[in-house]
Amino acid sequence: MNFKTISHPVENILLKEKGSKFIGFAFPVNNQAELKAALEKIRAEHPKATHHCYAFRLGLNGENYRANDDGEPSGSAGLPMYNQLLANELTNILIIAVRYYGGTKLGVSGLVKAYKETAKITLHEAEIIVKELESQLKITFPLAQHNVIFTMLNKFDAKILSFETSEKYIITASLKASHKEIISEKLSEMQHISFEFL
Repeated sequence: MNFKTISHPVENILLKEKGSKFIGFAFPVNNQAELKAALEKIRAEHPKATHHCYAFRLGLNGENYRANDDGEPSGSAGLPMYNQLLANELTNILIIAVRYYGGTKLGVSGLVKAYKETAKITLHEAEIIVKELESQLKITFPLAQHNVIFTMLNKFDAKILSFETSEKYIITASLKASHKEIISEKLSEMQHISFEFL
């Protein structure tokens, strides 16, 4: 249930190659929404760049992945960066290389080398951590059980993501996937409570 990722974003790692500038970025991401937000942020910060190439892996085994060349010759940018993610066994990560063309063509092999190197030096700056896979849980319960629920979530180090109150309380929390079964059992034993894993 563990996977390797990076602890926090790494930004603006510069590589120069024959006048072209390659700027590397790496972001820890947990879902498509975070991935999209990070890509949009970099495109907004570098609107005049020639290319915004990227690669990502999502999921415990990196089963959701993509390598994007953004107009560079096929396989010359996204793939060498993706291969660096594989080499470091990282997932839930997005790596981006922004290129400003410097006037000298690098050729496919030169591009492969530059994008691979950009990914490599960017990841070298990152703090690689081991995380446990998390699940999200939504619980609906009456006010009377509020203490019991909070005590249980606390016991399992769950992080509360949202808390709504109307006639009933609704909590959305994230917790270690390894605790999923035991929490399901405990919640199933309680009355007037409904819950679902998201």
